[in-house]
Amino acid sequence: MTVTADTLPDDPGTLKAMLLAERARAERLEQIIKGLQRHRFGRRAETLPEDQLLLGLEEVEQVEASGEAAADTADPSARVRRTAKRRLNRGFLPAHLPRVEMVVDIEDHSCPCCRNVLHRIGKDVSERLDIIPAQLRVLVIRRPKYGCRACEEVVVQAGAPARLIKGGLPTDATVAQVLVSKYADHLPLYRQSQIYARQGVNLDRSTLADWVGRAALMQSSSPKVMDYRIFRFSQTFRL
Repeated sequence: MTVTADTLPDDPGTLKAMLLAERARAERLEQIIKGLQRHRFGRRAETLPEDQLLLGLEEVEQVEASGEAAADTADPSARVRRTAKRRLNRGFLPAHLPRVEMVVDIEDHSCPCCRNVLHRIGKDVSERLDIIPAQLRVLVIRRPKYGCRACEEVVVQAGAPARLIKGGLPTDATVAQVLVSKYADHLPLYRQSQIYARQGVNLDRSTLADWVGRAALMQSSSPKVMDYRIFRFSQTFRL
């Protein structure tokens, strides 16, 4: 990233803030470089795990993005170039993702000059990645009871659906979500408990551990049924 004297602000306070930010960025990059060198040339016991290296690279990219954002503010031409580069990603989103079209049209279809009716000559199409946050819901199961007026002792009712955990609170999808988050996404149970708490659902870590343990027991006793339920859930959410 090249910054010329013409693009620098004249305010001394702003220049001081930019200098401090650049110094902090340089110190952080120096620490990351030392860590990478220790991993590459240090003793075997001093080498860093791959996850730590990836975390350091993420921080480097974040610092670089912050610098580019500051440069875009100071140099409008650089912002235009980077915006055009981002638009090259159009069409690279997976085809299996559902598309929700939003039409942004003009309010007045009359010509601003002669007031004749305008006709469409083309359109611009862009795609953006949108995420719908996970939504917790309560599955209410109602089982009506029927009785015979002639035979007062007869009561007919549909059987209750089978549960993965008998008498338990979660559905099959909930248990599968906990298992996928723990073993595929490496998300500990106490963090999952914190995530559910943010949505107003208090689930202790011990409760989640009980679900995982019972699911493991069912996996060992009836692996085909358990595998199918987790597979169905994972295919639904493309996990």
